[in-house]
Amino acid sequence: MLNALYQQCKLCPRKCGVNRYEKTGFCKAYAMPKVGRAALHFWEEPCISGTNGSGTVFFSGCTLRCCYCQNYNLSRGNEGVVIDEKQLYKVFLKLQSEGAHNINLVTAEHYAPSVKVAVTEAKKEGLTIPVILNSSGYVSLDTLELLKDVIDIYLVDFKYMDSELSKMYSFAEDYPLITWKALEKMVKHKPKVIFDENGIMQSGVIVRHLCLPGHTKDSKKVIKQVFKKYKDSIVLSIMSQYTPMGKSKFENLDRKLSEEEYNDIIDYCINLGIEDAYIQEGEAASESFIPVFDGSH
Repeated sequence: MLNALYQQCKLCPRKCGVNRYEKTGFCKAYAMPKVGRAALHFWEEPCISGTNGSGTVFFSGCTLRCCYCQNYNLSRGNEGVVIDEKQLYKVFLKLQSEGAHNINLVTAEHYAPSVKVAVTEAKKEGLTIPVILNSSGYVSLDTLELLKDVIDIYLVDFKYMDSELSKMYSFAEDYPLITWKALEKMVKHKPKVIFDENGIMQSGVIVRHLCLPGHTKDSKKVIKQVFKKYKDSIVLSIMSQYTPMGKSKFENLDRKLSEEEYNDIIDYCINLGIEDAYIQEGEAASESFIPVFDGSH
């Protein structure tokens, strides 16, 4: 049984080895899926949100501890409602009935066994829209292998190229190496970007990079390495929406990304030869874009 994987959990790169039926590891999650919110979401990339919205399911807990996390109450505050796999696949079907373009699983890797069961059952019951793994990038290759048959799109962060930054800000010194290997696996699983006639993504990989204030040099390193290897076989999304949440002990993270910093990064992308990527307007950096995690679904 897949649920046995929770008994000595090694689903994420930290490989805590705890029995999540009894206690939690680094992710702060027990074995049963905990959902903070499931609803149509309109603030993803246009090829994901479309006109109807993305059927987004926000899971509680996280394998990172980013000091600037916008969804702090969910990732570490552990807000949400516990549901079983049957309830979860019914949530997927409900979102499809509401017109969602896809099922968008946000930070779901530490619930991979339950997710696989729920998506498999939902497809038997009529789920036909694409399923997205919306990932921090800090994910093990074994977990990606476990999920490969039920995932159509990877929407993955690539936060840092500098391991000192990833250690300082996200408690994961190995983040750059882990994420690079994970991205290779994702592209291997979905090597071609496919859109339908309305421009809605059906398959492929989107790599997101959130630009942090004071760290344009590292942003350029991330973008250069990803673009140099993958060119147009992936979609790049370069995000300016960093929102200071007042929880960071680092002074440079207590402000939004400046327009000058973001423009410098975009100019760099143009000079690299990037012709097609998603960029954001400044108003994206607002707490109004952060959903309420009240367990609604």
